[in-house]
Amino acid sequence: MPGNPTGNDPKTVWQRQEREISTVTLERMIRRRAQKLHTRAVRERLGSVAGPVGIIYFSALGIAMGYNPVQRVVFAIAIAWSLAGVYVLNRGMWQGRLAQDAALATGLEFCRREIERGIYVQRQFLLWVFAPIVLAIGALVVPQMGSGLRAGGTLAKMSPFLTLLTLWIIGVFVIRRLRWKQLQQEIDDLNDIERENRL
Repeated sequence: MPGNPTGNDPKTVWQRQEREISTVTLERMIRRRAQKLHTRAVRERLGSVAGPVGIIYFSALGIAMGYNPVQRVVFAIAIAWSLAGVYVLNRGMWQGRLAQDAALATGLEFCRREIERGIYVQRQFLLWVFAPIVLAIGALVVPQMGSGLRAGGTLAKMSPFLTLLTLWIIGVFVIRRLRWKQLQQEIDDLNDIERENRL
């Protein structure tokens, strides 16, 4: 009956029912998410090596230029700290991809593991990457500021650099905060998927 006022005809009932994601589609979606997370994690790990490499170069240059002995020691500490940071942030992190025949639950576990690794790197970034950078920059800038106060003028010449340095530090904190929120949202999404599918 095309004019059924009660809305009990099969077509209307069929159109009103809730749509569920099929398991095949969900598995494909989880697999894509796992691959995306793995690719991003590898890229972030390679990026986390760039800061320490820059600090090692910068500090080695500072040692070679013959600054005072205290600066040389601080530069050496920054080098050692950066190398330790590369080890701490990347140990046990270079594992393989998700197997093609992995089940949905395994895919979710893989995604969770990749996100938790990202959270670990976010937590440890300030200690193992950012702090050695600030230490090396401080070893170069603080003595210059001290002599600039005595000589009058060097500090004024350094103000553009110090302004950029301040903006960079603020930027690092803002970007890390946004990344932290993104990772937390991904964990919440995985929890929702698990709850809906009771895996």
